[in-house]
Amino acid sequence: MDPTHCPSSHDWLTNLITGVVIVGLFISYAPQHYRIIASKTSEGLSPLFLLLGSTSSAAGMWNMITMQWGVVKCCPVVGFGRCVELTAGIFQVSVQWFCFTFVFVLYMKFYPERLKYIELDIEAPSHEEVHVVKTPLKSSEWRFSLFCARVTLAHFIFCAISTFYLLATAIPSPSPEVALPVQIQSWATFLGVSSAVLAAIQYAPQLEHTYRHKLVGALSIPMMCIQSPGAVLMILGIALRPGTNWTSWFTFLVAGVMQSSLLIMCIVWKFRQRRLGIDDFGNAVVSGAVEEVQRPEVVVVEEEGLVTDERTPLIGR
Repeated sequence: MDPTHCPSSHDWLTNLITGVVIVGLFISYAPQHYRIIASKTSEGLSPLFLLLGSTSSAAGMWNMITMQWGVVKCCPVVGFGRCVELTAGIFQVSVQWFCFTFVFVLYMKFYPERLKYIELDIEAPSHEEVHVVKTPLKSSEWRFSLFCARVTLAHFIFCAISTFYLLATAIPSPSPEVALPVQIQSWATFLGVSSAVLAAIQYAPQLEHTYRHKLVGALSIPMMCIQSPGAVLMILGIALRPGTNWTSWFTFLVAGVMQSSLLIMCIVWKFRQRRLGIDDFGNAVVSGAVEEVQRPEVVVVEEEGLVTDERTPLIGR
């Protein structure tokens, strides 16, 4: 790549916006990551919401890489600092993808054990104790979560292989200012449009899930309070970058509107929970502390091939 063909001007405003957005992304996702880890449960999150969000952000990231590939090729002929400046847009959407996908990883890791397998409650004749038999059969919710995780991984691998194959086999462009080959443009448009469509429907499952349960659950309101208005900076940081078009930023416009709707719903449910005296997971709260519900003595029956329940010691121990 001839250095004279690489962008030489410095857009300090765009660089400032991008820097603020990148730092803001880490800060905004931190409350959600911490909330799941601290509470040791991901209950309240919709796996379909996480699937759509992860695939949408992945498609947006690969769209940005494709659209700015000509700029990326300038890195070997410009200084490190200039390379970082030119590729900051790619780093921005990559951080967005990583932070959201990490929520999915935490969701799988901290999925409640009591919801993973089908349980059978058998009451003893004396009515004094309950035998809980945990079968090796996965619950439908856990099976669906595993399915969503596999689809997310497969989508990422497919997009990565397709993107690098097309970029490697395309006729090299003499300058980043020259239009990309037709097949590259088509692939970038597909990624951008699919990312926008996925983002448009991404919040529908979570909105439905939150509305149906009427609980905030593991959702982080502080995260959404930061990200909803931050979507404006996210859009500007991408739209002002060289080599991008509407397919690169439209995704974040749609996601910002939908996330604002989810934020409003969570705030409404938060007031409802306070009025009813329950916490974000539906547990009764007494004098600022969660009231522990008294349950009858539970004895877990362990049989060959059955999964051990973690709530009480096994019979015979």
